[in-house]
Amino acid sequence: MAKCSHCNAPLPDGSVLCVYCGDRNDIDLAGIHYYTTHESDTPRICPRCDIRLKTLDLKLNGTFLIERCVQCLGLFFDPGELEALLEATVSNVFLIDRKGLDSINLRRQADQYPIAYIKCPVCTQYMYRVNFGTRSGVIIDRCKAHGVWLDGGELRHLMEWMKLGGKLLDQERQEQIRKEELKRESEQREKLAKIQVEPSPFGSFGDPLRQSDPDLFDIIHKALRLFTR
Repeated sequence: MAKCSHCNAPLPDGSVLCVYCGDRNDIDLAGIHYYTTHESDTPRICPRCDIRLKTLDLKLNGTFLIERCVQCLGLFFDPGELEALLEATVSNVFLIDRKGLDSINLRRQADQYPIAYIKCPVCTQYMYRVNFGTRSGVIIDRCKAHGVWLDGGELRHLMEWMKLGGKLLDQERQEQIRKEELKRESEQREKLAKIQVEPSPFGSFGDPLRQSDPDLFDIIHKALRLFTR
């Protein structure tokens, strides 16, 4: 469990605020990568605090820039950067700890913000709220064009999720979904093939009398002749 950098008390899961001393902990990145802070060279605005974001260079395989709010400690990642960071910081995970995954979500602090759509720091359009992975417990805010916003504490939670095999569980679920889709498609093709092979009871031109009893056809023909005399 993460600890407060000020008083060393345990921090609630999914939170950057220490309940003992009230200090806000910027621990999502500290100790994971050496990083430098730069003045933002783009007018990207924090969707929570409405202030300009600062640029961090995580020095991950060269230059790796993300944005952070110095007030709420939220983070903004360009498309693909969040997944790349998780892959680089959490490795050698070969087993799924299902109990552990349940545990971190049960212990997790309630969301620090009310449920609401927030604006993309780049285009200011409202972002989509999306579940990240399977049983991660984190709802990320995603702009399809520009990237992903994480509130303070959510990155740490996703790293714990990765360590407990969360990504493996998500891959397992996606594979199961793929197999179910292939099975449905196969069953649908078999149904269509069966319909095409079976002869229609109405004949090739849709006339039910073409395959009916000849005696019945003769009776109907005689009855019509009586009515037309």
